[in-house]
Amino acid sequence: MFTPNKTYSPYVSPFDPCKPIKVKSYSTPPHLYIGFQPNNFPQFTPMEALRAGTLWKPLYDPYYNARELAKGGKPS
Repeated sequence: MFTPNKTYSPYVSPFDPCKPIKVKSYSTPPHLYIGFQPNNFPQFTPMEALRAGTLWKPLYDPYYNARELAKGGKPS
């Protein structure tokens, strides 16, 4: 199943001088999961496409930094 945000647990050394980050996350773009462009791909209106940065709705991938996600999700 497609999930844009993935997490992993890096190795934590007992001799690391800094506080370890036990879970790290990264985001993957949606175009990695679309093999080809199907017919009748849903599109944004021209004004929405300018704001989103893409014409096709399935390829829209907003970026949220860690602080925005920690506050409870999507920014206003």
